[in-house]
Amino acid sequence: MNEALVQAMGDLEEDLLFEEVKKDIAAGRPNLDIIADLQVGLNIVGDLFAKKEYFLSELIMSAEIFKEAQELLVDDGSGDEKEYIGTFVMGTVATDIHDIGKNIVTSVMGSNGFRVIDVGIDAPIEKYIEAIKEYQPEVVGFSCLLTTAFDSMKNTITAIREAGLDEGRLLMIGGGPCDSDTLKYVGGDAYCETAQDGVTEAKKFLEAKQTA
Repeated sequence: MNEALVQAMGDLEEDLLFEEVKKDIAAGRPNLDIIADLQVGLNIVGDLFAKKEYFLSELIMSAEIFKEAQELLVDDGSGDEKEYIGTFVMGTVATDIHDIGKNIVTSVMGSNGFRVIDVGIDAPIEKYIEAIKEYQPEVVGFSCLLTTAFDSMKNTITAIREAGLDEGRLLMIGGGPCDSDTLKYVGGDAYCETAQDGVTEAKKFLEAKQTA
């Protein structure tokens, strides 16, 4: 492990981080090892966010730094697929065209090792169904920033369950007006107040599946 790289990620020291990544690349260190260190640093960011020492701006910044660091990596033959810990399908439900919350979640999930499939805003039931069938995600996310779109979210989740596409998957909801009561109403599996909560819930779910 490159401790300097991990700490630079945790401290959001962008220039130092890129310098350490370049050193590792020059030394022939495998991409997967570099990414693993970046993710350990992201865990530090997540912990600080949970303690309210970091805020949403730092969380978004960490995702952007991670993305830029990844772009420095060249193909070392280790294979992109092996870098993913799971697949995450995410969208803003039908009748809701807000994308900021969705974009934050997809960015943070992507920087924490998930392959992200973004089905966009105002996403109809069919788009979710198609994405689940095609990409076989372990986790599906539903963003909703309008109370008037709660029924759309409920109908989408109901359709997924009726099609049997919920089996072995975590259905997560989030958005400004959502809470635990919303979760009960729409029939989801988990309510996430923040993007970092989504990462925590998703990783917990994957760990439970692996040990089952």
